[in-house]
Amino acid sequence: MNKTAKFAMTSLAAGVAFAALSSTAHAQQEWTMTTTWPDNLDLIKIDQHWVELVNTLAGDELQINFRAGGTLMPGTEVFDATETGAIDAAGDWPGYWAGRSPAFSPLATTTSLFNGVDYMNWILQWGGWDLYQEVYGNYNMVYLPYGITNNESGFMGNTPIESIADLEGKRLRLSGRDQGRVLEKLGGSQVTLAGGEVYQAIERGVIDAGEFSTPGVDYNAGFSEVADYWSTPGWHQSASVFGVMINKDAWDELSEDTQETLKIAAEATMAWSLAWSERQSTEATVKFKEDGVEISTLSEEDLAEIQDVTNEVILRGACEDPMHAKVYHSMISYMEHYANWRDVTVPFNMSRSIDNLPSLDELEACM
Repeated sequence: MNKTAKFAMTSLAAGVAFAALSSTAHAQQEWTMTTTWPDNLDLIKIDQHWVELVNTLAGDELQINFRAGGTLMPGTEVFDATETGAIDAAGDWPGYWAGRSPAFSPLATTTSLFNGVDYMNWILQWGGWDLYQEVYGNYNMVYLPYGITNNESGFMGNTPIESIADLEGKRLRLSGRDQGRVLEKLGGSQVTLAGGEVYQAIERGVIDAGEFSTPGVDYNAGFSEVADYWSTPGWHQSASVFGVMINKDAWDELSEDTQETLKIAAEATMAWSLAWSERQSTEATVKFKEDGVEISTLSEEDLAEIQDVTNEVILRGACEDPMHAKVYHSMISYMEHYANWRDVTVPFNMSRSIDNLPSLDELEACM
């Protein structure tokens, strides 16, 4: 072999070796991720499902080292840690950050508005995904919504709540800024407690009733052991969204293919989470009944009044913050647009048929 050929072969070998080395170096990329949920709350399973998918699908380029909530830092600190890059990612429920921006509240849940399918439609096809990026982007983060649960259980305690008149003077554990405002207009008072504290608060009579999540989560948290009564439906959180906050710098270091893989894993987890939650809720409802918990349901008249109050609260909040108004404007626009198809499919439609919604013109005036 002449010198020119030898040089060419040597250069080719060096190039292949360098490419392999670069690929190997990229494959060594690891993220540290935690969540707001401790091991003993079932909502952590949504985070775990996404992490397992990512580690399987993107394993050649990215591995996520996942730690349960509270093992690295308190759940209240994961937002700051992700924003600054102290950790690469964290699972969350957006409503926990409403103190930073009211817009986080409807990104997490709505009172008497969206159900789970509405959130999925809105996120994937009606512009919701972009709004998550806009709100979290103000804090140096990319956000992948990857969990949806349908409406929450309702209120459980040792005092029956069979109508909204029974809310008068009651102290109820309730999450969410907008939710608290609606409750106050209905005569109750909001008590803010961490999820792990609700059981003891009901048991000791610190609150008249409380809520945390779906029936499956609440049953596994032991609520049937301390509550005799269960008021349905869970109007205060008609559906909920969960997802992963990702530090923007960490996200930008990924290849476009890997970023797309993480998005695909998020969409797959979103679909899984809704079905998983509904199965859990069904099985748990059976168990609550077997344990002797008495279930009551609010009348259509009461639910209509709650809708009226909800509309007032949405408009009030919208005019306090333009981004809050922008999110709700998008949501109400979706509801009105989807109604063109939804309302001709009753009773087989997947979404709620609502003829009493906040005014789009009033929302737009607040933007």
